[in-house]
Amino acid sequence: MGIQLGIIGYGGMGGFHHRNASRIEGVQVIGAYDTDPVRVHAAEKNGIKGFSTLEELLSCDEINTVLVAVPNDKHMELCVEAANAGKHVICEKPVAMNVRELDQMIAAAGRNGKIFTVHQNRRWDKDFRIVKKILDSGELGKVYSIQSRLHGSGGVMFGWRGEKKHGGGMLYDWGVHFIDQLMWMLGYNNFKSVFCKTYHVKTTEVEDYFFLVFDLEDGRHVQVEIGTFVLKELPRWVLLGDEATAYVNDFSRNGGIIRLDSTAETKSEIIMTSAGPTRTFAPRPDNVKLESELPEVQADWSEYYKNVRDAIDGKAELIVQPWQVRKVLKVIEAAFQSAETGNLVSLRD
Repeated sequence: MGIQLGIIGYGGMGGFHHRNASRIEGVQVIGAYDTDPVRVHAAEKNGIKGFSTLEELLSCDEINTVLVAVPNDKHMELCVEAANAGKHVICEKPVAMNVRELDQMIAAAGRNGKIFTVHQNRRWDKDFRIVKKILDSGELGKVYSIQSRLHGSGGVMFGWRGEKKHGGGMLYDWGVHFIDQLMWMLGYNNFKSVFCKTYHVKTTEVEDYFFLVFDLEDGRHVQVEIGTFVLKELPRWVLLGDEATAYVNDFSRNGGIIRLDSTAETKSEIIMTSAGPTRTFAPRPDNVKLESELPEVQADWSEYYKNVRDAIDGKAELIVQPWQVRKVLKVIEAAFQSAETGNLVSLRD
């Protein structure tokens, strides 16, 4: 059977799904509905059916799966309505405004015997897959610090993403991706506590900067920082181990792994700062450092739709499962609680 897709919300992400999902074997995009007639006409110009009402799309027998790609505050009602209409449901992230809403969405899919999943597409980013491969390999030794960050300089959150009533803000917009990556990679029950700071740097209604610190049950800690107005960008990832350090500069295979050459002779040096000497933080000579390239990885976003297709056909388990998404959303709720109270918040159930 595969995926016969109907898109609710033919904006930026709706158009992205149309262009890219339709290239995958077993996926056919049937049509789209949007509250804006201009966007419905755009869907028709792009070769698919344009539905003038939600009811028309949900009653279309050609459609067996609905993608919900609208502002966050509308996700719950539309996903529930689609499931009640007998459709499988793919929801854009963040899945809902809170866990209570998500539970209603999961329940509706369950009652109707339909698949429900979320488009957590950043699990297929190349930088993330590189980091996962490095950590899985153990080549850094005992890793004690994982730093995940994203810096932009525009200072802008576009459209409804800058509006609180629609579930805007950086924690929901990009934080949900980074937390999903980390929990999928490090273990959903490994996150012990979170401390969060948020700031409204250039956007008055919602946070456009946040900083998170997670303590893990296995003794490591994780830092996450995302900001839209940072004029000197730091690496996307830094991994600190007791045998080597890895860094990834951006979303691509741009970075390296640095370790010490055990055969090189070194001697302790002292450097002078403007206020006095230090031996502890004197830089190591370049000849004792060995830098290697980051590992090659395969990062194919189409695997997401192929997996949903196979799950619908009963041939696979979902990669992005509702219980995983629920864990992530609970962490985001805890992060907001920490930011509001100034306290560390436990993540233990």
